[in-house]
Amino acid sequence: MYKIFLKRIIDFSCAVVGLILLSPLFVIVIIGLYFANQGKPFFFQLRPGKNGKIFKIVKFKTMNDKKDIVGNLLSDDQRLTKIGKFVRKTSLDEIPQLLNVVKGDMSLIGPRPLLPEYLPLYDDMQKRRHDVKPGITGWAQVNGRNAISWQKKFEYDVWYVENLNFFLDIKILFLTVKKVFKSEGINANGSVTTEVFKGN
Repeated sequence: MYKIFLKRIIDFSCAVVGLILLSPLFVIVIIGLYFANQGKPFFFQLRPGKNGKIFKIVKFKTMNDKKDIVGNLLSDDQRLTKIGKFVRKTSLDEIPQLLNVVKGDMSLIGPRPLLPEYLPLYDDMQKRRHDVKPGITGWAQVNGRNAISWQKKFEYDVWYVENLNFFLDIKILFLTVKKVFKSEGINANGSVTTEVFKGN
């Protein structure tokens, strides 16, 4: 009942309330990123959702598009703006994904949506992460986030799929708040972005 019906109702209701309550902060961050990123406060990217169906995720844009003299993008750490660093550290960059939750592309809790190019690289166990909708936060995020190996992330994701229930989602929600306040596991090995998954 929860997985099939109630989870969607709770997701939609909480996302709408969250957008309303966070709207003042939403506007402030948009203004700051607008000036920091040459008029581009949002970042859009295609991601696979439930059953691998592709959707467009929206996040706050924390890096600018500055390039070197030959036209190549600068490294991630060079493009990460000051306000972008703050937004990422506090996980405010995830707020726009509440719109994805309202649309039904995502859930509040679930495996994080990764890149479409990773789909052919998954083994049968790892593919199970797509048996449910992806989430803004999930079991892997509260157990290490970007500071753990890909193998461990997939193990946590599949464990969540197999054990999904209301009380587990509540536990993940509270642990997420704790992680955000402690700013734990944001970066992997000192990098500002997640290490690329290259397959098993």
